[in-house]
Amino acid sequence: MMESRDITVGELYDQFVAPTYGRFPIHPSRGKGVDLWDENGKRFLDFAAGVAVNSLGHAHPALIEVFKNQPSDLIHCSNLYQPRSQGELARVLTDQVVQVPGKCFFTNSGTEANEGLIKLARRFGEVMPSSSGKPRREIISFLGSFHGRSTGAMAVTGQEKIRAGFGPLMEGFVHLPFNDVEAFRNALTEESVAVFMEAVQGEGGIHVATPEFVSAVAQICQERNLLLFFDEVQCGMGRCGDLAGWRCINGVAEIVPDGVSWAKGIGAGFPIGAIWFRDRPAGALSLCDLLGPGSHGATYGGSPLACEIGRVVIDTIVSDNLLRNAAVLGKSIIDQAEHSQMPMISEVRGIGLMVGFQLDVERLEKSTTLQSDGRAISVAVVDAFSEAGLLTVPAGADVVRWLPPLVVCQEDVDKAFGIMEKVLNHLMK
Repeated sequence: MMESRDITVGELYDQFVAPTYGRFPIHPSRGKGVDLWDENGKRFLDFAAGVAVNSLGHAHPALIEVFKNQPSDLIHCSNLYQPRSQGELARVLTDQVVQVPGKCFFTNSGTEANEGLIKLARRFGEVMPSSSGKPRREIISFLGSFHGRSTGAMAVTGQEKIRAGFGPLMEGFVHLPFNDVEAFRNALTEESVAVFMEAVQGEGGIHVATPEFVSAVAQICQERNLLLFFDEVQCGMGRCGDLAGWRCINGVAEIVPDGVSWAKGIGAGFPIGAIWFRDRPAGALSLCDLLGPGSHGATYGGSPLACEIGRVVIDTIVSDNLLRNAAVLGKSIIDQAEHSQMPMISEVRGIGLMVGFQLDVERLEKSTTLQSDGRAISVAVVDAFSEAGLLTVPAGADVVRWLPPLVVCQEDVDKAFGIMEKVLNHLMK
């Protein structure tokens, strides 16, 4: 057997790791705050944050403390029992995050959380059928959305590139234009039962839902007895300046969803996902009680370790005033970007620490210094940024995302802008 010192990291991945990701040749070894170092000691400014996962940055003291203490008490026990930590985190999510009566279910990822919402919608459509008595099964989502890569989550995702090559997928999903009220209203049928929405589409290119659209969809859902689900996997847990991403959209703070999914930032690097179900009538039961014993489950979901981490993450975000930091710095980033001299950027959009830079693809394709090698322009530009010491994330073929940890400061932002401007000016040549 080959010794580890006789094989490079790249060779290890080529030989032993499935090629499900288009990986960059970066080999991380340690991190601290917003900084990441590779095996050779090269330092990166991490504005990718594990794709919006490392909400507290790297090696945060509060997380280290949990990892030191909780495993000595209890790491995992069956969901046949009732560890206090799961109930406490469910209370925090209900009372502090959503601020509406309901109940929670815990998973290991955002994909699993959205699968749970799909099952809830189908069960709701059974107990609250159409006027003809036929179960309602049609779930509506929006073009550009991303809800995961399992078969059900792919079916609800509004991107053909995610679904292509895996058919036939689960039936009963309709994908409509985002922020188009009339298209939504005209698409409703007797079969319609639920709506999936990201307040800010992340993987789709950082597109923010308009207040008019969210308000209209919520009103129509109430009128037609449809369930309104917010996918907060990327835009929730403080990333947009509030623990609830949808409340960051002006004028819609009073809207009450029927279900919410979380993952990514709630664990700050540890795998945990969660769903909240609203306490509202659903036939003879409440909606939050529709998935009864035996109807759903997750072996590792809601472990004592995961739930203690989730609770500490939320407590740290609130107590360290990271919500305000995200809101203030997010506005500063947008203002700074709009007044900067960055060639090759045609538009900047976003909210809080979820910012998308729209690339001028036509100009970049003419650059003789950009090595795209057949890759999407966004991927090639992200690669160029990383070589200069800034980690970012592509979103589709023509957008670069900033998703820095919530602990980021103005000095870090200025440094990131400096790297971007230097690289883009070089590419312009």
